[in-house]
Amino acid sequence: MGSTANRNRADVIVYGAGGQVGRAVVAEARRRGLTVTAAVRDPERHPDLAADGVTLVRCDVTDAAAVAATAHGHPTAVSSVYTPDVPSAEFYRAAATALVTGLDRAGVPRLVSIGVATTLETAPGVAVHDDPDFPEAYRTFSLGHAVALDLFRESPADLDWVVVTPPLDLDRTAPGTGRYRSGGPQVLGPRIAQADLAVAVVDELSAPVHHRQQIAVAE
Repeated sequence: MGSTANRNRADVIVYGAGGQVGRAVVAEARRRGLTVTAAVRDPERHPDLAADGVTLVRCDVTDAAAVAATAHGHPTAVSSVYTPDVPSAEFYRAAATALVTGLDRAGVPRLVSIGVATTLETAPGVAVHDDPDFPEAYRTFSLGHAVALDLFRESPADLDWVVVTPPLDLDRTAPGTGRYRSGGPQVLGPRIAQADLAVAVVDELSAPVHHRQQIAVAE
């Protein structure tokens, strides 16, 4: 299932390509002429992703062998994964472990992962989710992302990863401006258009600036 793109020669593989952010990243990558492998759990649910320059493949991102098989031959990877079916900490631990292991086996050197705003810092070492008044349900979800971030930090030095983290207000309908600001792991600004988040992600694929760190992006 796919298009004229050869998945072993694509410029980037996008895990979670069927989600809203994943789709925005695929669209931005194609706008810049990059070939894409779109990896999803259930290709039958996302037949529209298979298009010129995009190959659609099945992958369980919590399975290191599946990650390695689908990532082989790609110079870069993006992770924009989510599932409501598994507790957050369990899912993101498994996904991060499989990505670190599978990308290493496949020889993929660059990973850009999408973070969640509640893991950003409001003070050194203090995340948004550490506020005593932060809702517990959202804290549980955020801690899953924090687990993944810790696993990336502990990964082998030859995995050049970055976690690109948008603000809480991710505007999915606003037209993109093609501009954004980036900073360290601290809260940077209140909002960003989804299209501009995708620009930031593809920039980090095409001309990496940040290495082995979490960054915030905002309008």
